[in-house]
Amino acid sequence: MGLLTEEQKTFFKTEGYLVVQSLITATEVEYYSSLYNAFLDNSIDASQYRSDLSGSDDKKEKITQIMVPSKLVPELKEKALHLKSLAIAKELMGDDIELDFDMLINKAPFTDTITPWHQDAAYWIDMPDKRAASCWVAIDPAYKENGCMWYTPKSHLSNLVPHSQTGNKGALQCDGDEENSVFIELNPGSCVFHQGGTLHYSRGNTTADNRRAMITNFRPKAMIELEREKGVDHTGERKVRK
Repeated sequence: MGLLTEEQKTFFKTEGYLVVQSLITATEVEYYSSLYNAFLDNSIDASQYRSDLSGSDDKKEKITQIMVPSKLVPELKEKALHLKSLAIAKELMGDDIELDFDMLINKAPFTDTITPWHQDAAYWIDMPDKRAASCWVAIDPAYKENGCMWYTPKSHLSNLVPHSQTGNKGALQCDGDEENSVFIELNPGSCVFHQGGTLHYSRGNTTADNRRAMITNFRPKAMIELEREKGVDHTGERKVRK
């Protein structure tokens, strides 16, 4: 028996995103929270995969991105978050779906820096099979004031829109607006799946706490092999797709 209902699968297909409550337990959240802090304070050295998505030249990171944490902590792939999100991704997109890469994104306290509107597919090479989904798991409570995610329903059904780069090697950005979008507030351990073409963004963090999220990304095994053949391993290089 699967983890999702047919209604949930249809919603993901038509709307481009899907909320899944309590992907991992409170005890499991504690494990990820402790590990996450070890990445943030450099107890685990991820410097080669670490960047600030804000594009700022400030010494203090505003939006910390750490790519491929499972390369540094391989046990992550055998833990609940990766296993459960992969199982759901297979239900949503097919049995040939596998983990492509994972990452950590944290919005530091009082930084009030948006993650601009974008589509994840803008970061990727063009592929014949475009099935792809990201699972955004809240490690802290995620709400408007600290930068929960906003999604534009059905935006994945249209062509990829033009993107540009923010700041000094910052995140990609495109046009979008909250008026036609929905915000998703999450408790720790809950998550949102969204498609590669789904337009999304988040407000800045104006609170005294971090807004930590762990993301797993999935696509067909054959497309992952095609990426690797072309030298794409998602370790941090960003190029705007032409």
